[in-house]
Amino acid sequence: MIKSPSQSGCAWQLIKRVKMSNGSNHFPVSSRRLLMMGALLLALGGCTSGGGQPPQLQRLPERVELNGVPFFRGEAYQSGPGALASMLAQQGVTVTPGLLDKPLKLPGAEADLQKNMQVLAREYGMVVYPLDAELPALLTQVAAGYPVLVKFNEGRVWSEPRYAVVAGYNRFKRTILLRAGMNRRMPMDFDTFVSAWKGAGGWAVLIQSPTQLPAQVDPQRWLKAADELARAGQEPAAATARKALAGH
Repeated sequence: MIKSPSQSGCAWQLIKRVKMSNGSNHFPVSSRRLLMMGALLLALGGCTSGGGQPPQLQRLPERVELNGVPFFRGEAYQSGPGALASMLAQQGVTVTPGLLDKPLKLPGAEADLQKNMQVLAREYGMVVYPLDAELPALLTQVAAGYPVLVKFNEGRVWSEPRYAVVAGYNRFKRTILLRAGMNRRMPMDFDTFVSAWKGAGGWAVLIQSPTQLPAQVDPQRWLKAADELARAGQEPAAATARKALAGH
């Protein structure tokens, strides 16, 4: 298990105190050994329940990987068409990234890609449901079986944000799995991902069929997404989305 400094800090302090007592006669040798063993166990297991993870994460399954999420290899146009194609194909749409270039106004509209991807998803009759910019919000959906479309800064390799699909995670290893660029299973540790994701604006959305409510759905957010679907000329799909919520 990967430990952050804050998680192992209390164990480190205990180890320091035991070391300081080595030269003291206040503790018998056997007692000092027991204290050292206890401190080491704390360092390995973490000083707080759940390894210091927030309660929202502790309630989730330890490990989830959505193996069935389609993957389209490619780095063109910030990997946006490939990531969107993965999300649409997951919903049963027959599509390839190349078929999305023209409706996404590529090349030429790279600056509007985030907006145009949402517009195009609605044209396919899908609900675009935004998520809070917090890691538990993303992993809750993945645990429920829903991949998440995100934008992130990949760091030194790319000078512009990239698009990817969150398709898995491992809580105890503190890693997330992305469908990204040329990588079907791109692992990133939680801290690195959150920094890269929030550095690109913390944008994350679900692309759902109108009958497919997100986990822990926010009714107002879902209804707003349904209204946006209606404004895109997809009134029957919007009505289905509202009906799904009413029956929830």
